[in-house]
Amino acid sequence: MPQTDKRTDVIILGGGLAGLTLALQLRLRAPSLSVTVVERRPHPVREGAFKVGESTVEIGAYYFADVLGLREHLEAEQIRKFGFRFFFSDGSQAIDGCTELGVSQLLPTPSWQIDRGRFENFLGERARAQGVEFRDATTVRSLALAEGDEDHVVGIEHEGQSLQLRSRWLLDASGRAGLLKRKLDLAKPNDHDVNAVWWRVEGIIDPNAWSQDAAWLQRCDPPDRWRSTNHMCGPGYWFWLIPLASGAHSLGIVCDAKMHPLETMNTHAKAMDWLHRHQPQVAQCLERDGHAVQDFLFLRNFSYSATQLFSTRRWAITGEAGVFLDPFYSPGSDFIAIANTYICDLLARDAAGEAFEPYVSLYEQLYFSFYENTLPLYQDQYALFGDERVMPVKVIWDYTYYWALLAPLFFGGRLTDLPTLGRLRPLFEEASALNLAMQPLLREWGERNQGRAAPEPRLLDQFRIDWFREMNGQLGDTLDTPAFVQRITGNVARMRWLAVEILQRARNDHPDIDAHGLQERIGADADAAPSLLPVWYAAEGLAA
Repeated sequence: MPQTDKRTDVIILGGGLAGLTLALQLRLRAPSLSVTVVERRPHPVREGAFKVGESTVEIGAYYFADVLGLREHLEAEQIRKFGFRFFFSDGSQAIDGCTELGVSQLLPTPSWQIDRGRFENFLGERARAQGVEFRDATTVRSLALAEGDEDHVVGIEHEGQSLQLRSRWLLDASGRAGLLKRKLDLAKPNDHDVNAVWWRVEGIIDPNAWSQDAAWLQRCDPPDRWRSTNHMCGPGYWFWLIPLASGAHSLGIVCDAKMHPLETMNTHAKAMDWLHRHQPQVAQCLERDGHAVQDFLFLRNFSYSATQLFSTRRWAITGEAGVFLDPFYSPGSDFIAIANTYICDLLARDAAGEAFEPYVSLYEQLYFSFYENTLPLYQDQYALFGDERVMPVKVIWDYTYYWALLAPLFFGGRLTDLPTLGRLRPLFEEASALNLAMQPLLREWGERNQGRAAPEPRLLDQFRIDWFREMNGQLGDTLDTPAFVQRITGNVARMRWLAVEILQRARNDHPDIDAHGLQERIGADADAAPSLLPVWYAAEGLAA
């Protein structure tokens, strides 16, 4: 029989990254609310081989460091990331003979590699210190959603003892268990058929150890390629290398299901055979240096959506309990940050006695628009990943799109600034249309390149692109509304400028290539100064 009911203002199902950061943000935003987190796993959890999803990018990093005030932990206990780095190294035995795309120096806006076990242990301790009731080693046995103004009721079990929790708000951060999504039948496919396998090994893997070429080793300052999220790229796949502060390294293969079936890599032995074929230098390093395997996991068709995330019935879903895109640009913590911010605003309005209901559909619509406008960066694009002519251009375009709109919106604290969002709507629609035309252009460009000889290996240094570096640095600027609108206007103009150039370069290679509607979006201006040096387009005989 259940013990006596216990009431709290908010129940959060799941005490992982999404749930614990949501609890901390609620304590900051609406400190009068009592918050209970229910987590299945006992704490503390294992470091290193705990959860996948260790790389952050600008929005998620800013959320952890500045919105939640966790910068001191990140600087002292996690690894400052040396940006994304891409090697077009399929089948290569010599990393220093491959085209490399990355930064030679740190960009101004920081991000971190997160040891999820270490971070979630810290978040649990922090939540308890902030007055959150964190019930770890506790299983959810039942869910009864509220009718009208009644409480939600959650049946839980801890060490054989049952209890019913009651709350005004019920928030699902249960990860892929998707407790509310399953109960309410909210699952929705997104037509992005990709699989992943991953494992963690003991010891840090340093790509610099694979070369004796002094000039190659000195390209970066500091020479810390190991701190990057290193992507080893080939047709239809990418392989990640992410260092963890606990002294382990995270490894993973992510691939188009049609080009690289999961059955070719769904055991550690098969994954190593796959690496020997596609990334032999990595495979040899793992075997030669004795990196003991800590775990091995895989997921089939890992990308998905949902039909609803926020409700006027006082429930909401965040993190992987709702949607998941693709790990290629590490957007997972970004979308946690965005969903948590909307949820906190709804709860804070309710706690203050305001009507929160009118905002539910608006925030959900905004959230899904961010999701749906990000999905085309990945969908049907994996065949491009081995094309060292087109893929570097795609990476620059995708970054520019991210830093032009969504990132400044979050950094500027304007996710819930509906009047400003209304003013910006035409700019967001223009940027979305540019991106929706650009992605199929890039895809066709890559398809037409099949059979062409690979260009000479080259270094593509993002740090040396002045406007690109400035866009990154400007994310931290504090702007009033007119200046913010002007900034976004300039960012979209930058996208248009870059689009003109990319279309021209694609037509240089293939004069009859379909513009996919891009020409109508950018006009006929061909006189703008170049955004990228010719080397970015693999123009022969031109230095970086």
